[in-house]
Amino acid sequence: MSWEIFTGKRKPHNGIERLPPPPKWREFGGEIAIERRLPGKDDDAMYEDTKRGKTFQVSPDIVRIVNAALYLRRPILITGKPGSGKSSLIYAVAYELRLGNVLQWAITSRSTLRDALYQYDAIGRLQETQFQGRAPGIEKYLKLGPLGTALLPTGRPRALLIDEIDKSDIDLPNDLLNVFEEGRFDIPELERYSEETVHIQAYKEDERFPIHKGRVVCREFPFVVLTSNGEREFPSAFLRRCLRLEMPEPDRELLGRIVSAHLGAKAAAEADEIIEEFLERRSSGALATDQLLNAIHMLMQKRDGISANRDVFVDLLLKELSTL
Repeated sequence: MSWEIFTGKRKPHNGIERLPPPPKWREFGGEIAIERRLPGKDDDAMYEDTKRGKTFQVSPDIVRIVNAALYLRRPILITGKPGSGKSSLIYAVAYELRLGNVLQWAITSRSTLRDALYQYDAIGRLQETQFQGRAPGIEKYLKLGPLGTALLPTGRPRALLIDEIDKSDIDLPNDLLNVFEEGRFDIPELERYSEETVHIQAYKEDERFPIHKGRVVCREFPFVVLTSNGEREFPSAFLRRCLRLEMPEPDRELLGRIVSAHLGAKAAAEADEIIEEFLERRSSGALATDQLLNAIHMLMQKRDGISANRDVFVDLLLKELSTL
C-alpha cells in the first residue's frame, strides 16, 4: 500500500480514512460530540469552493510535503511570488481528500488570534438585555471563526487557509504557537456556563456545534496552509512548528500542463509561442501564471480585432507586476 494519502491526481477519494495515528506528541483527544456533515462520493455541493483544486498541478516535492504534513499533523508555510499558486494548493488537497469547503482566514495588519477563534457580540447582547429586561442566551451572540471551526473535534480534519501571514502584526505568529501546539482554545465568555453545553454556530456554515465548559479541543489536527510572499522573517519558534515549502515558478513543461488543465489540450498544443514569450519576459521581470492563461484565452478567440493586434494584447496582458 502506498504511503501517499494525497496523490495530486485530482480524483476525489477517501484515502484520509487510512491516515495512520499521529505521533504521540500530536495527539489531542477531543471527543466528537456531533459529527459534521462529511462530503460523500457523489456530493458535488460539498466541493463548491474547491473546484479550483481540480486543475492544480503538483510536483513530487509538493506531494511529499503535503503527506508529511498530514502524517505529522503540522501546518505548511508556503512562500513564493504572487501568482505562483500558493493558496491554490489547499484547494487541491481539500478536493482530492474530500475535506469539505476550505476555511479561509485572510490576514491583515489588524488581524487578531481571537477573531480567528471566535467572535462575541457583547454590545448586541447588552442592547437586547436592555430592551427585554433580561439577559438573552449567549449562543446567539457567539460565532466561531475560521481557526476555531477548524479545531472542532470532528472525525475528518478540516482544511484551513491562513493567507498572507506576512501581512500580520508582528506578534500574531507567536500568538498562533500555543494553538498549533495544543490544538485547543478556551472561550472565557462561556466559563460561567461550566455545567452547560452551549451550541455555537460554525464559521460560514449553518451547523452548530456543542461546546462544553467553554473549551474546544480538536480530535484531528486540521490541514493548515499558511502563505507568505516572503516580505518578512518569522521567529524560529514559529518556523519549527511548520513544514516549509518554497513554491517554485513553473517551468516550460509544467506551464504546458497548467494550460492544458485549464484550457484544454488543443490550447496547450497551440500555445508554444506564447509560453516561450512568457518565459522570456518572466526572466527579466515578475509575471504570474494566471497572466499567461489570460493571454492564451484571449488569443484563442480567433477574432479579427484580436488576431490583428496580437502583439498589443500580449503587451497588455503580460505586463510586469513590478510596473503595475
